[in-house]
Amino acid sequence: MLTIDGSQGEGGGQILRTSLALALVTGQPFLLENIRAGRPKPGLARQHLTCVEAAMAIGQAEAIGAMLGSTTLEFWPGTVTPGDYRFAVGSAGSATLVLQTVLPPLLTAQGITTLTLEGGTHNPLAPPFDFLALSFAPMIRRLGPKLDLELRRPGFFPAGGGQFQARIEPVTQLTPIAVLERGDIRQRCARVIASRLPENVARRELVVIRERLGFQDDECAVEAVTNSPGPGNAVIIKADAEHVTGVFSGFGDRGRLPEQVALEAVEMASAWLEAGVPVDEHLADQLLIPMALAGGGSFRTTEPSLHSTTNASIIRKFLPVEITFEPESEKVWRVVVRRAGEAN
Repeated sequence: MLTIDGSQGEGGGQILRTSLALALVTGQPFLLENIRAGRPKPGLARQHLTCVEAAMAIGQAEAIGAMLGSTTLEFWPGTVTPGDYRFAVGSAGSATLVLQTVLPPLLTAQGITTLTLEGGTHNPLAPPFDFLALSFAPMIRRLGPKLDLELRRPGFFPAGGGQFQARIEPVTQLTPIAVLERGDIRQRCARVIASRLPENVARRELVVIRERLGFQDDECAVEAVTNSPGPGNAVIIKADAEHVTGVFSGFGDRGRLPEQVALEAVEMASAWLEAGVPVDEHLADQLLIPMALAGGGSFRTTEPSLHSTTNASIIRKFLPVEITFEPESEKVWRVVVRRAGEAN
């Protein structure tokens, strides 16, 4: 059994999610200790427990320690079984991170799978639905599988209650890809999603985007949500380039000024635009597992985060791959995934 220290690197839930996903792919059981030791409240929170339960369901797996607050988990994977599944976080915890957990083994499963996922869809510290649908899913389709995502209703912190559906049509083997050039920006837009909030919130956020990024009125829109269980706010900036789509977000919270929400998204978008790379910091982290499963791939990105380097170290424990992070300039890094022992 593989033993993994959950306190290494960034010490968060990504270590758990990657371990679950790759255990299902490889059939390798593991013991994870010190779960989320780097967080203020260590152990399994509601969304992490749902990830474990989802992995157990699709992989006919067994586990010891699958309970709220647990800091240790033993996991024995079984056979990955495609089908129709529904998983509910039961809080505002991220439903998108549940998809992140079970998607990798389903990309090469023996049949089509449909997932209905409930919980937070627009949360801080997690990829929002828009990022998955507009930036990440197109990359997965380039690797071979078909991944279609549909948002039924958004869920914001603290009410949660969002829902989306994912349909995965797998392939036998993923195809390695190289994402080295961004190309020209062809279209851009900013969208403010608002649920049960005063109209001036969206107006103030769009003022920041116009002033900082020079967006025109026809590049800005407000989406008033009426079917979410609670109030909430998200700013989504999308830039369609020749070879990739960048999606950057900011999220409202109690006591947080609208200007701060917009500025969060603006700063991430600006860093990506100025670097001229195709892959932003968050997409870089999401591409590591699919490229490792494909046996190779490469991309240019900004300086890798601790989240990405920690994820790479866990991937190496399960798969015979090498993942290198090499600076090409002050702002540009090249990430290369290859089979272990394979020549450059």
